[in-house]
This record gives sequence, structure tokens and C-alpha cells, in this order.
Amino acid sequence: MATPDGDFSSLFNFLPIGAYRSAPDGRMIRANEALVRFNGYEREAELIGGVGNIATEWYVDYRRRDDFRHLLERDGHVRGFVSEVYRHKTRERAWISENAHIVRDADGRVLFYEGTVEDITERVEQQRDIREQQDRMQALADQIPGMVFSLVVHHDGTRRYRYVSSGARELLGVSPDVFLQDPTVITRLLHPDERPRLQAETQALLAGKAVLSGEFRVVTPDGQQKWVHNRSCEAYRDKSGIHRVGVLLDITELKRMEEALHRSEALWKMALESAGDGVWDWNLATGEEYLSDSLLTMYGYTRDDVQGVAADLDERTHPDDLAGMVAARQAHFEGRTPVYRNEHRIRTRDGRWIWVLTRGAAVQRDAQGRPLRLVGTHTDITEIKQAEEQQRQFEAQLRERQKMEAIGTLAGGVAHDFNNLLAAILGNLVLAREDVGPEHPAQESLTEINRAAIRARQLVQQILTFSRRDAQTMERRLLRPLMEEALRLMRTLLPAGVRLSLRLDALPLPVMADGTQLQQVLMNLCTNAWQAFEGRAGEITVALHEEPLDAAKALQLGGLSPGAYACLSVADNGPGMDAETQRRVFEPFFTTKAPGVGTGLGLAVVHGIVKAHKGAIALDSAPGRGTRFDVYLPLAPDGASVDEPEAAPEAAALPALDGRHLVYVDDYEALVFLVRRLLTKRGARVTTFESGQAAIDWLTEHGDESIDLLVTDQNMPGLSGLEVARAALARRPALPVAIVSGHVNEALMAEAATLGVREVLPKQDNMDALGQAIGALLESSDRGRLTA
Repeated sequence: MATPDGDFSSLFNFLPIGAYRSAPDGRMIRANEALVRFNGYEREAELIGGVGNIATEWYVDYRRRDDFRHLLERDGHVRGFVSEVYRHKTRERAWISENAHIVRDADGRVLFYEGTVEDITERVEQQRDIREQQDRMQALADQIPGMVFSLVVHHDGTRRYRYVSSGARELLGVSPDVFLQDPTVITRLLHPDERPRLQAETQALLAGKAVLSGEFRVVTPDGQQKWVHNRSCEAYRDKSGIHRVGVLLDITELKRMEEALHRSEALWKMALESAGDGVWDWNLATGEEYLSDSLLTMYGYTRDDVQGVAADLDERTHPDDLAGMVAARQAHFEGRTPVYRNEHRIRTRDGRWIWVLTRGAAVQRDAQGRPLRLVGTHTDITEIKQAEEQQRQFEAQLRERQKMEAIGTLAGGVAHDFNNLLAAILGNLVLAREDVGPEHPAQESLTEINRAAIRARQLVQQILTFSRRDAQTMERRLLRPLMEEALRLMRTLLPAGVRLSLRLDALPLPVMADGTQLQQVLMNLCTNAWQAFEGRAGEITVALHEEPLDAAKALQLGGLSPGAYACLSVADNGPGMDAETQRRVFEPFFTTKAPGVGTGLGLAVVHGIVKAHKGAIALDSAPGRGTRFDVYLPLAPDGASVDEPEAAPEAAALPALDGRHLVYVDDYEALVFLVRRLLTKRGARVTTFESGQAAIDWLTEHGDESIDLLVTDQNMPGLSGLEVARAALARRPALPVAIVSGHVNEALMAEAATLGVREVLPKQDNMDALGQAIGALLESSDRGRLTA
């Protein structure tokens, strides 16, 4: 190499690659501009001054310098010596390719080395990326459960494999190298019946077919017969031929399952048919669907009525059920559910709708998992669905009855406390009117207060009737005369424009009933009917007839006993009710009327009275076609006489209580105050207590105190009236004791009689009645002492 300072010095610096001269000991002597820039310097002097030993300061692996010198000394030159080096100043790593030779003097001694340095970093990194990508593709291909391949189909039809994955060994029993060396090996592996297929596919490829997909059999070297699925596509074409990539997959087990399915198909269809289910077999690719004879019989169709496609039954599916059925299918098609299951209605040939349970499964799918064939059954579940609906209705009725009973208990308790308030109001009204005298101006206001309190008491009576906590007088009564009496009153109350029509059987229809309460039922139903007209003209029809109830109808009405019943119907041609109103119509305080028009208790009271009479009430209504209530009451057995209501006794004069000593016990302070004032004004001496324990303690401390009568309330916190009576009679066995209760029943009366209580009184409507009752008890007590 000529000296850089000579004729070629300009060329030395002009070279696009690095050029240098270095001493054998590793010192840098000269460097061109390209090499200076490569090492991160601006001037040659900086590079030469900075390098002390090329071996340790430039090569990443310092041993490469020794290899480099060895080749130079052996051959006198080096060609394409590749090494990884540091850019001297920046210490960045780079790859270079060196060409160099030795320069000697006339005696053959080594003067220096001269050479070029080419930066090949980008080329090395590209080659490394290619190798890494090839390694990844190789690893990925080896993970595929089958044989991945790349081949060239030459224009003469011969083949040459360029790549075969390791899966070839497991799938075909042949190593990948065998395919690469001998491309005809696949022909020898083919089942004899499949060899014509290979020739046909080769011709199709040469004719331009881009994608191949199919199944064929092979025989492995150890004699196994396997089914293989082949899918390949064209990558590109060039002068050498058609370059293709593809995959072979083992589908032997799948083919065996298909064969087993075909063999057993006739057996399972016969089994399902014998079980009474209809069988269907749907080819999703063609839309054709096989329907068994039993399935056609289930719907009343013949093979002439259907076209043999899936749309036949879909068109006969109830519109409300179609979306759910399609969604259930799709969930199975997509693999979200293991089986297809759905309940829907199908229209039969005679126009009926029957419920069916359809069950099925995809028995064949393609390579992408899409279903190709679906088989299943239809089972008629109409009777089951009807039974479920009846069960839901019975459960709803049971919940309604339980709700009404709970509300009734609550209403009864509220009414009891409210009744005590009204008793105090009415009692004090009586005393106030006596105090001010008949001519006092306050009498008018007191009269209005009395009228309002009476209306409130009537409302309380309705609540008590609804809750069935009022005393009932159950007698054998003729229903028709009772209803006729109530209707005579009803005619006088009807607004103008409302017509009342009667359809009453001639039969008297005896029932065990509280006559007043049954009349209230009719009055409430009629009032509810004419109020529904909202000022418009209309007609109310009242019907009465005998109706036998079989077991099914009796059960539907809420669990009545089968037998003969009187049916009282009240119908109107008003606006009717929607389903939500019908559901709540018997709830207390529920009303659709404007505020102030109704209390919402009328139908609740009716419901309570009817249930207390061991009957039932049914409602038939719809918007635009009016409303009808049917009240069913069990007929009374034959043989007993019909009781007529006794005439009410005339009110007796309020007795004088001069000098009598009465002890009165009640937890309601206002009532205690009222009784003390009332009886004191009648001349009695009254000792009152607001708890049973206080009364017993007083009796214990005043054993010599003369007492004519002890009256105690039954329902009190702490000691009840019965417990007060028991303790009082234990101390004074001859003491006359009376118990007052707002809920008098046989159990209370029997227990009171056992204790020796003289009388059990219902809570009186007014203070005069209470005075009358106490006077009667005192007279009875006096007669008892005289007789004794």
C-alpha cells in the first residue's frame, strides 16, 4: 500500500470506509477521516493520541487481536475478518469487517499493518433478527399438533419440500429430514385408494387453484392407518413454481367418532321414539331437517304439510317465544352452553298451542368450531306447564290470603284503640250536654261533634268487620229475604241515572250467617259499583242463585269445600279494572277514587265478612267491559229451623246507684276518668285503677272495705282481666266481678265462668249503655244475696 503522504493521500481520506496503519504492538499510526468519525473523533490526531493498545481498547473480545495477527503472520493478509468492537471515544458497540496486509522492509522485517474497516452493524443486526424470527417460527410450528410444511410445486408437477415441522414424526412416523431429502415420501404414505386424489389436486394447483382443503388416509411405516386433514394455500409464484404453505392435522379419532355415531344413529332414534319424544336432525349447512313420525304426530302434521327444512317449525313457533329460542340456539352454537335447551310453544295443525321442551346438541363441527349438524328431541310438556301455572296461581292466592290476614290483625288492633278514644269522646259529650243544659248555645256544636264521632264509630265498625274481630251472630237465615231488605234501602240511595236490575232465584237459599253483615256486603258492593260510574248513567245487576261447586272450582276459589253454594253477584257496566287494580282491590285503604270520596275500606270489609262466613269472592273485570263480583256462601244443611232476628229490647231507664261502691280497672286513663265521673253523677262511690296490679294491691291493703262490684277490662298490659278476677276472687270469693272486652268469644266466657266471674260484657257503644249494664249487674247481685 502506498504511503498516505504520497500520491494516494487524497484517496486515503476520500475512502467511504475506514482505513488505517498500525504498529504490530497495537499502536495506531494513521487513520483516515472515515475511521476517525467511526470512533467518535473530529481529528486524526485525537484518535491516534487516544489509542494506546488496539487489542484492549478497541476489540470487545481482546483475543480477536491475537487471532487477527495470527492470520496476518500466517497468510500475509486477512479478508473479511468480522469482530465486535467499541467506538473508541463513545464506547458504543459495533460490528466491523476488516481487510488487511503486512508491509515489510527490504530485509523482510514487519514495518506496520495496513487495512480497511467496514461498519457492518446494521447487516449483523438484520441477520440476527432473521435468525431469531426463524427460531420463533420453528418453535411455533413445533407446537402445532400436526405437520406444518412449506413446499414448491414445480411446473412439471414434481414437488420439493422447503420446510417440514417436527410434528411430521408423530403424525406420519417420518422425520422432517426425510421429506426434505425425498419429496415423494408422501406418495408412498398415501392409502392406495387416495393416490388418485393427489394427482387431481396437483393438476388443480397447476390450473390456478389457490386453496386446498380436504381429508385423506395415510398408512404409517409401522402399519397404522390414519385420517389426515390437509389445508394449504398459495404464498406466491415464480419461475421455479408455486410456493405453498399448509398444515396436516390428525383427525383419526374424530372420524372414528363419526363412524360410531352413524352406527348408533338408528339405535338412539329408535330409543327416543319409544320414549315418546319427537326426534329431529338438522343439517345447518343445507337447512334441511329430518322430523320423526312421532314428532309430526305430536303436532298433527303429515309429511305433506312440511317441506323438510328448519324454517317449518320456526314458522309455527309462538312469536313471543321465538327470540328466546334463537338466543338459546346461538349460545350453544358459540359454545357458551354444553347443550341446546329451550321451552316454547308450537301451533298444532288444529290451531292449538302446545308447550314443548326441546333439547339438542351439535354432533358435528368444522375446523373453526362452527356447528354443522344438530340433533335433538321435542317433548310435550303442556300438562306440566299448566300445572306450574296453577301452582303459581295458588301460591299467589295463598300470599294474598296471608297478607290480608296480617293486615286484618293490624287493623283490628288499631280499631280497638280507636274505639276506646271514641268511647271517651262520646261519653264526655253526654256529660258535657248534661252540664251545659238543653238551652245552652254549645248544644249545636256538641251535636255536630256527636255526629262526627258516630261516623267515626261506623268506620271503626267496618275495620273491625274487616279484621273479623267484632262479635258475630251466626244464625240460619234465608238469604233472599235478607238481600231484598237491603235492596229496598239501596234503591233510595242510588244516584239519578243509575238503574238497578234484579235477578233473584225463587229459592230462599238458607245460609249460616250474620244477617247484618251480609246486608253490609251487598250495600258495599252496590256502592262500589255506582261510584265507578263517576256521575255517568249506568246499570247495576244483582243476581242470586244456587250453584254447585266441584272440587276443581272450589280449589280455584281458594280452597273451599265442594258442595252447594249460594252465589250473590253484583255486576256493573262501568269502566272496568286493569290487572294491577284487580290485584290490590281488596287491600284496606286502597282506592282509585279522588281524595275525600272513599275510605278504601268497602271491599276490604266485604272480603273480611265473606271469609268469616267460610265463603269466597271472585272478581271478573277488564278495562271497557265492566266489573262483576261473585260471592259464594255455603248453604246451611237441611233440617234446622230458620231463626228470625229478635226484636231489640226497649231501653230501660238509667238506674240510680246511690251509695253503691264500685271498683273499676282499665289501662286507658281517659276512660277511667270518664267512668268515675259518670258513675259518681249517678250517686255511686267509685274507686278506679289504671292497672290490674294496683287494684289487687289495694284489695290486699283494704280487706274490710265494702265493695258492691268489681269491673275490669280484659285487654291490659301486665295483668289481664282474667288474672285480676282470679286474684280478687282468691281474696274475696263472694265479690261480684265483671269483665269488659272488645272481643268476646266462647273461650273467654268459658274461662271466666270457671273462675266465678258473674258476667262478661262487650264494650258498650255509649256511657248510658255502660250505666245500664252496671245497674243490671248490681240488681242481679242483690237478688243473689236475697236468695242466699
